[in-house]
Amino acid sequence: MKIAVLHFVHETVTFLSNPTTLDDFIYEGSPAKGEALLSIDAKSYMGGFVKAAREHADVELVGIESPLQPKTGIGSGWITTEAFDHFLGKMVEALRAQGPFDGVYLALHGAMGVTGVARPEAEIARRVREAVGQAAFIAATFDPHGNEDEAFLASANLAFTVKYYPHYDAYLQGTRAARNLIRCIRGDFTPAHASRKVPLISPTVLQWTGSAAWMSLINRALTWEAREPDVYVNVFFGFPWSDVPDAGMFVQVTTNGNPALAAEVVEDMSQAIWRQKDALLNSTEIVPVSDAVAAAASACQRGAFPVVIADHSDRSGYATWVLDQIIQQALPDTVIATVTDASALDALQAKHAASGDAVEIEVGGRVDASAGQPRVVRGTLVTVPGLQTKDAGKLPFATIRFGDNNLLVISRYLTQVMEPAELAQFGVDINAYKVFAIKSRVHFRRGFDDSGFAKTIVITEPDEAFLGTTRLEGLAYANLELSSFYPYSNDVAR
Repeated sequence: MKIAVLHFVHETVTFLSNPTTLDDFIYEGSPAKGEALLSIDAKSYMGGFVKAAREHADVELVGIESPLQPKTGIGSGWITTEAFDHFLGKMVEALRAQGPFDGVYLALHGAMGVTGVARPEAEIARRVREAVGQAAFIAATFDPHGNEDEAFLASANLAFTVKYYPHYDAYLQGTRAARNLIRCIRGDFTPAHASRKVPLISPTVLQWTGSAAWMSLINRALTWEAREPDVYVNVFFGFPWSDVPDAGMFVQVTTNGNPALAAEVVEDMSQAIWRQKDALLNSTEIVPVSDAVAAAASACQRGAFPVVIADHSDRSGYATWVLDQIIQQALPDTVIATVTDASALDALQAKHAASGDAVEIEVGGRVDASAGQPRVVRGTLVTVPGLQTKDAGKLPFATIRFGDNNLLVISRYLTQVMEPAELAQFGVDINAYKVFAIKSRVHFRRGFDDSGFAKTIVITEPDEAFLGTTRLEGLAYANLELSSFYPYSNDVAR
C-alpha cells in the first residue's frame, strides 16, 4: 500500500501589505521531502498521521517534496501566484513520476489565500486528483480556522479538522486521517458526505473553545462522534482576516456509506450554531489598551500575578500600542514579547551591537496604521544572539532592558508566544517578571491559562477598528460581503 504525503500550509492575512513570496518558503529545511518531511511536527497533524500509518506493516509512505510554513509565519499577506504554482507544480510532477499511489495525505490549513485562486485547498485537491487518478483516495487535515466549502471534497475523499482552540487535537486528527485513508484503500470505509455553510462570521479571538458557548458546540460534535460509529464532524470556525468569498462557519460531516446520517448531523449542528449565535459572538471580553495596562498594574498591586496582557489584534507583529502604554503608565516588571521590527534588528547588527551596550532605538510601527507609531526605547541590550545558518546571516532577535525591570524582545517576524517556557529562547527568566505582554489571540491559553500559570488575563485591542479588530465592519473587504453574515445583517437565513 503506497501513500504519498504532501504539505502546503499557510494561514493568510490578506490585509497585510507584504505578500508571501516564493523566497519566503525557501530556507534551511524547506522545502522538505522523504523522511525529513515525514518527521516534521511530531506532536501535530503530520506526527499523528505518520505514527498511525506506520502501525500497518504493509504501508509505504512517500514524502513528496513540499514547502513548510513560510519564514514569515502568519505575518504575511496574499501568497503570490508564482509561489503557489511553483510548489504545487513540483508536487504534482513528483506524484506522476513516483506513482502509482493508492492514497494521498494532504497536510493543509484551510485559510490559504492565493492571488488569483479563489479556493486554494480545493485547487490543490483537484490537481492532485488529476495526477493520481480516480482510483486513489485522498485524505486531508485542516485547522478549524479554515475558510472552506463543499469544493474540497468534490476532489478529495476525507477531511479531518481540529476541534479545539488552542489546537490540542491536531495529532489525533492526523491519526484519524491515516486510519481512515487506509480503511478506504482496503474497502472498509466508503465516504459519504454532507455539508452546510452557516452565515455566521466571527473574529478569531472570540473562538476560544474554553468558553462556554464554543465548548458546548464542540461537545455536541464529540457526542455525535461517540454515539454513532464512523461519524466524523468538522466545524470550521472561519478566518475573517482572509478576504475570500468562502469565509465564515462551515459544517462538514463524513460517514461510512450513510449519506442520510451525514445530512442529519449537519442539520443538527447547523441548528445548534444558529441557536447559540449571540453567545458565540459574546464569549470573550475585550478592553482598550490603556485599560488593559491599568488592569495589569492593579492586579500586581493586589498580588494577582503573573498577568498576561494579550494583544489579540496585532497581525503584523509591529504594533506598539501596548508598549506605548506600558511606558506611559510606567508599568514595572514586564516582558514585552514580542514587537516585530526587522529594520531595528538590521540597525543593531550594522552597529555590531553587543550585550551590555546602552541603546536608544525606534521600535515597531512603520508597516501600516494598525501598528501605530514607532516607539523610542532607551535602555541596555541584554541578549544579542549569535548568528546561525538558519538565520540567513540576519539577527533573529534582540532584547532590551528598560524602565523598572522591563524587558522588550524585538523579533524579525511575528511571534506568538504560547507557553511561558518558550520565552527561554530569548534568554528570559520568567520568574523575574510579573506581567507578560504578548501578541496572541487564543493560543497563549495553552501554556499561560490552562496550566494555571497566569492569575490574571486581559485581552486587548486598540480603540480604532484596525486590522485584527473585533469590529470587522472596519475592514475593507473586496471579495467577502459582510452583509451576507450575521451579525452584520439580521436578514440572513440559515
